[in-house]
Amino acid sequence: MAIRVNLDRVLLDRRMSLTELAERVGITLANLSILKTGKARAVRFSTLDALCRELNCQPADILVYEPDEGENDVKAAAE
Repeated sequence: MAIRVNLDRVLLDRRMSLTELAERVGITLANLSILKTGKARAVRFSTLDALCRELNCQPADILVYEPDEGENDVKAAAE
């Protein structure tokens, strides 16, 4: 997937544990772990809002777009 989750880095910078963040945001540790590992298929804006509020960051600090390798080749071939 072309979206990378940088939650580990942001948590490390804030010296906050995943458990503490889960409690502050009000989501389960399991769901937050799924997001952290990049296995989540979607993120609610309300969850992203709560994460940014508690981590004092911007969405771009947590989520980064990186095209998959070969993705540009497929687009070029389609044009």
